[in-house]
Amino acid sequence: MAAYAVVVRDGQLLLARARDDDGRPEWVLPGGGMEHGEDPYDTVRRELEEETGYLVEVTGFLGVDSSRRTLSGRFRRPVDHQGLRLLYEGRVAGGELRDEIGGSTELAAWHPLDAVPGLARIRLIDTALRLWRERPASGHLEAGRG
Repeated sequence: MAAYAVVVRDGQLLLARARDDDGRPEWVLPGGGMEHGEDPYDTVRRELEEETGYLVEVTGFLGVDSSRRTLSGRFRRPVDHQGLRLLYEGRVAGGELRDEIGGSTELAAWHPLDAVPGLARIRLIDTALRLWRERPASGHLEAGRG
């Protein structure tokens, strides 16, 4: 389980850059995995500060993204993995933009919203932006809609 934030300021989206499994750079939403016993609300604030340097105020809950895939497990046996990601909206409340050192990301930056479709990015960014724009009362997007 993980928690992420959509932080938009002056028409720009805050993103972090990580490396995919093949070492290629890709943009991700700031956020990440919950520690045992941690509230997801605290997770998203901690992760945003670690990855971007910003203190973030959570201003709303956008929804949930769930994915399921088969991973290579121990002794190369397939493992059925489900990822559950909680998506929040946030605003910068303090701190200064900086890159994470020794973590899962290597760069933090603002990107114009209209430039996001042209970035090498993970699917979760598109899902999060749809939740942010559409604000479904259920916090769930209908499958098959682009």
